[in-house]
Amino acid sequence: MRKQATATIVEELPQGGRRPVLGRGGRHIPLSVVAPPLLVLLAVTICVAVSVGSVGVRPETVLKVIADHLIGAGTPASVMDDQIVWNLRLPRVLLAAVVGAGLAVVGVTLQATARNPLADPYVLGVSAGAGLTASVAITFGSAAVAGLSTSAAAFAGALVATVVVLGLSRRAGRVVPSRLVLAGVTLSYLFSGATNFVIFRSGDADAAHSVLFWLLGSLSESSWSNLPLPAAAVLVIGVSLMSRARTLNALAAGDDAALSLGVPAHRARVRLLVVASLLTGVLVAVSGGIGFVGLIVPHLVRLAVGPDHRRLLPIAMLVGAIYLVVVDVLCRVLVRPEELPVGIVTAVLGAPVFLWLLRRSEAS
Repeated sequence: MRKQATATIVEELPQGGRRPVLGRGGRHIPLSVVAPPLLVLLAVTICVAVSVGSVGVRPETVLKVIADHLIGAGTPASVMDDQIVWNLRLPRVLLAAVVGAGLAVVGVTLQATARNPLADPYVLGVSAGAGLTASVAITFGSAAVAGLSTSAAAFAGALVATVVVLGLSRRAGRVVPSRLVLAGVTLSYLFSGATNFVIFRSGDADAAHSVLFWLLGSLSESSWSNLPLPAAAVLVIGVSLMSRARTLNALAAGDDAALSLGVPAHRARVRLLVVASLLTGVLVAVSGGIGFVGLIVPHLVRLAVGPDHRRLLPIAMLVGAIYLVVVDVLCRVLVRPEELPVGIVTAVLGAPVFLWLLRRSEAS
């Protein structure tokens, strides 16, 4: 009998019932064991990331500056160190952590709702839709997108892409997972082609360069002012998705299993897709197009903690935050004094990892 790629894990419920969860069998690290070390690692990674740059700042100085601003403790650092740490690097590093956590939780959600291991914001066309409207705003000005700023235009583009993908993936009034992915991939190519046409028609070389840099992802424009919205969105939507972990487990097991458990598969899928797309729009608006985070992180975390979304979602958020903070440091230091777009590094690191995961799944 051929070994299946996925097995059904059955967990006991408080009421004595049984609920199937899609994923690999075997033992996995409990959430209570893996979460605390990851929280400590995230804090250490943020501190180190803030200290690294063209002008080095000692980690103890970083802690001193943060403590002085938050609680007025300790001896204030020099004016230059304070400016570098508090106004330049800390907002950028925190935004990287927020975006990484958000993209990871979106990837987990999309893979469960679409029942496809390749599902992520890029595959479903959400990022491409945001990139098209953002490129129009950068190239032709806000007047070309009804007076919206680049971030607002990107968010609007993500919403439009979501509506179109959901409309094309419906059959007999229901969203079909296989059609969802096919529609997303097709629209992604369409939006990317339109974006390339916008760049080609642009008569401003600087604007074209800005569009390309934005499409590849960048955190260089981060500041305290553009941090609260994505942070609040990731927190609220992340907690909301964690409260729906059992629904995600049911959807990942298939529509028939979900219906047998009393989960309205179609309605739940549409709601989760809309929520994930809204979060994607917010993240893309502040960071541009950053690929592979929502694709790779869920698979890696699933290997350690298993397929149960009650564990998978919070750990994926922590790992995604750590990963993107590290990537952003690499972008800042690899080609000094220039800066690499974040999407280049995530692609270079993510593609080999995904190929390894592919070979591992074939061997199992």
